Amino acid sequence: MKKYTKKLLILLSLIFISLTGYSNDKVYQIETLTKGLDRPWSLGFLPNGDILISELTGNLRIYNSEGLLSEPLSGVPKVFVKSQGGLSDIAIHPNFIQNKFIFLSFSINTDQGKTLQVVRAKLKKETLIDVEVIFTAEAFRSTSAHFGARLLFLKDNTLLISSGDGFNYREKAQSLNNHFGKIIRINDDGSIPPDNPFVDKDGSLPEIWTYGHRNQQGLIIDSNGLVFSHEHGPKGGDELNLIQPGKNYGWPSITYGIDYNGSIISPFKIKDGMEQPIKFWTPSIAPSDMTFYNGNLFPDWFGSIFISALSPGDVRRIVLKNNVFVSEEILFDEIQSRIRSIKMAPDGSLIILTDDAKDKNKSGKMIKVTPR
Repeated sequence: MKKYTKKLLILLSLIFISLTGYSNDKVYQIETLTKGLDRPWSLGFLPNGDILISELTGNLRIYNSEGLLSEPLSGVPKVFVKSQGGLSDIAIHPNFIQNKFIFLSFSINTDQGKTLQVVRAKLKKETLIDVEVIFTAEAFRSTSAHFGARLLFLKDNTLLISSGDGFNYREKAQSLNNHFGKIIRINDDGSIPPDNPFVDKDGSLPEIWTYGHRNQQGLIIDSNGLVFSHEHGPKGGDELNLIQPGKNYGWPSITYGIDYNGSIISPFKIKDGMEQPIKFWTPSIAPSDMTFYNGNLFPDWFGSIFISALSPGDVRRIVLKNNVFVSEEILFDEIQSRIRSIKMAPDGSLIILTDDAKDKNKSGKMIKVTPR
């Protein structure tokens, strides 16, 4: 009898580990907050504890502090949904309590072609009002890929916007007369900050902050005000970069990747006047988002950068020292899904969105990571 009781206890413990998402060597546990999301792309934390969730298919939802997921909000602009195009990032204004402003990035289809657009709107209960276009990228293309679309507020309340290279337009990333392969900086009303690096340069678009990017889907600011970005490489060559205004990040003149058909994009990995990545990945991990951890729940993770990866589907914890790569730890691969987004919540937990892009059954989840 004791023999069977012992086996039963072992079996129950294995089931518990499977359900809670941790084993004895893990410092965390995972919990699914909600599921049934339709290709979730990003999220934003509201001061009252609610979480805004964007779905690439064009919906914006609220997961409230009571654990309920809303129906799609009304007032969301019509977006172009195809391939990588759709409703993308969410940014909550630093002064949201006073002005109620949120910002959304998404793709649109016009007579000139498809491109990236950003709007500012006020959130009133479950409705967007006073929706205003504040940026339309001069990056019109026939493709439905590489929109970038990440948003980030800096400490001076200016807004950074990543704009991808359009996939078939990579050479334009080296030119300052368009928004392909750029990071943009604007004020929160769409006007142009006078201290942008190319404001007074003839033939250049004044919104440009940096250039020479491919498809940047991660933008963060650390405790010291430093900005970091990651971008998808082609076949290999995903990058993590320290972002500084006016700098050229090299794409496609330099790259650590090759084209999808195996051909050489550039024979150069280093060139004068072009920035080197802090770290690159070959083979690719398909970096999709990132967050800087300065919370209190995981003291050993303080100061780390967390990068979500679509392939193979995990999160990379990156440790830097003086902006130099030190180490990488692979986490949360037990989720066994494409990880589209990761953010540190105000309480110090990590919130993850999963996105199985080829699954038509709305299988996206929002997951919370807390200490054991």
